[in-house]
Amino acid sequence: MTESWEDMGDGFDWVIVGAGTAGCLLANRLSADPSNKVLLLEAGGKDDWIWIHVPIGYLYTMNNPRTDWCFTTEEEAGLGGRALTYPRGRTLGGCSSINGMIYMRGQARDYDGWRQLGNEGWGWDDVLPYFLRHEDQARGADAMHGAGGELRVEDLRLSWEILDAFRDAAEQAGIPKTDDFNRGDNEGCGYFQVHQKRGVRWSAAKAFLRPAAMRPNLTILTEAEAAGIEIADGRATALRFRHAGVPKRVVARREIVLSAGAIGSPQLLQVSGIGDPALLAEHGIPVAQALPGVGENLQDHLQIRCVYKVSGTRTLNLRANSLIGKAGMGLQYFLARRGPLTMAPSQLGCFARSDERRETANLEYHVQPLSTDKLGEALHPFEAFTASVCNLRPESRGHVRIRSADAREKPSIRPNYLSDPADRQVAADAIRLTRRIVGQPALQKFKPEEFRPGDEVQGEAELAEAAGRIGTTIFHPVGTCRMGDDDMAVVDARLRVRGIAGLRVADASVMPRITSGNTNAPTTMIAEKAAAMILEDAKR
Repeated sequence: MTESWEDMGDGFDWVIVGAGTAGCLLANRLSADPSNKVLLLEAGGKDDWIWIHVPIGYLYTMNNPRTDWCFTTEEEAGLGGRALTYPRGRTLGGCSSINGMIYMRGQARDYDGWRQLGNEGWGWDDVLPYFLRHEDQARGADAMHGAGGELRVEDLRLSWEILDAFRDAAEQAGIPKTDDFNRGDNEGCGYFQVHQKRGVRWSAAKAFLRPAAMRPNLTILTEAEAAGIEIADGRATALRFRHAGVPKRVVARREIVLSAGAIGSPQLLQVSGIGDPALLAEHGIPVAQALPGVGENLQDHLQIRCVYKVSGTRTLNLRANSLIGKAGMGLQYFLARRGPLTMAPSQLGCFARSDERRETANLEYHVQPLSTDKLGEALHPFEAFTASVCNLRPESRGHVRIRSADAREKPSIRPNYLSDPADRQVAADAIRLTRRIVGQPALQKFKPEEFRPGDEVQGEAELAEAAGRIGTTIFHPVGTCRMGDDDMAVVDARLRVRGIAGLRVADASVMPRITSGNTNAPTTMIAEKAAAMILEDAKR
C-alpha cells in the first residue's frame, strides 16, 4: 500500500536533516535572520535525559536506542571476523550528546591537503577563522583560540598519578610535553581539553540550538525520520519524512541540507536515487543522479587498546567496582561537579610518529586510568591503565550501502579496517612504540605488566593480527560524501551535491580525508563554514 504524505503548508526556506553537531549550528546560523524560515528535523528524541549531561554518561547513552542508532558493522576480516557496534547519536545534539567531548581540530596539514585535492577555501588558513568563530576557550582568546563563542572548551577537572607518569615516560621516549593540541601541529603529550561547562557536557544542542529554539522562524521536530528527497528537473524540491510515525512532506524553497552524518547522509541520498546506478538498480530505485562515490571512501580511526596492569597506584578499576567507591564518586560530582563522573573516556592525549620517516605525528594515544574488555562493560578487577593508540591517517577505505529502498532499514557498514598493508605496518609499529614508552623509567615504580596484547606477541605478522584482535572503533567515521571535483566526489567545495540543485551535505561525510585527531571539532567547523556559504549564495 502506497503511503500518503501529508503536506506541511507552504514549506520552508531551508530544511535541515539531522539535529546533530552540524545541524544544530546550521539551524542557529540560518535562522538568525528572522526573514528566513527554517525547519530542523531530528530522528531521535529530546536531550532531556540526565546521562546526556553528566560527562560519564556516555557509558549509558552509547548502545542505547534512546540516544544511539545502534548500528553494527559487517564482520571485518582485519579484526578476525568480528563485527563492531558503531555508535551514532540519535537525539538532539547527535554525537555531541554521547561522544567523548574531546576538543581536537587536527593538523594544519590535514586541511592544506584538502585544498591541494582541489577544494578551494578549505586550507588551514581558510578554516581557522571558522573554528574561532564559535569557540569559547576557558583559557582566553589569542591568535589560535576564540573566546565568547557558543561552544565552551575547558580543561579537565581531575588528574591521575598514573597519567602524569605516562606523560613523563612519553617525554623520556622522545615525545615532548604540550599543553595545547590545537595550534596546527598537535605532536606531543598532554591533557585533552573538553566540551564541558563546569563539569557538565556542553553539546551542540546546548551551544547552538537552545539559544535559537524560541525563534518564531525556526521549527524543530524530534522523532522525525527522513524517508526520501523528492527531485524534479534536477532540483531537490521536497523532503518526505515520518513524524512520530505519521508520513509528512515538506517543500524546501531554497535548499535541503543533509547533516545526518557519515552513515545517515549517504543512506538518504541512495534511497532518493542519488548514488551508484548499480546499487540503486539492485534495490529497484530509479536513478535521479549517478554519483558512484556516494557511500564510498569510508574512513575511521581504529584504536588498538593496549592494557597494562600496575601496582602501587590507584586507577578507576577497583574504585568503580566498589559500592563505596561509586557512592563517593557520585557525591563528589553532585556537590562539586568534580571527580571521575566528569571524565571524558580518555584524559591524556599523545601524538607521535610511528617511525622517523613521518613528516608529522601519525598516531594518537587516548590514555585512560582504567581498563575493560569493551567500553561500557565492567572494569577489570585489578589496577590497570589503557594506552589506546590509533593510526591517524589510515589507507584502508570502506563503504556504507543501503540494504533496501526503505530508509528505515539500517545500511550495510563495512570499514575494511587493516585491509591495507600500510595500516598493518603502522599498527605493529604503534604497539612497539607503546612498549617503548611503558618501558621508560617514569613508569617503572608501578611495575607495569602487559595484559593486552601480551608481551609474548612479538613478530610483525603477530603484532598486526593482535591489533585486529584488540582493536575497535574510536567513533570517527567520515568521508562517505566527500568533496572534490573528480568522478567519485559527491559534493563540490561549496558542499553542493553534484548535479542536483537545492541540495547540500554539511557534516563529517564531506571530508575527503580524515583529520589527524578526533572529528567533532572539525565537523562543527564544517557546519560553520557551510552556513556562511549557504547565506552568501542565497544573496546571489
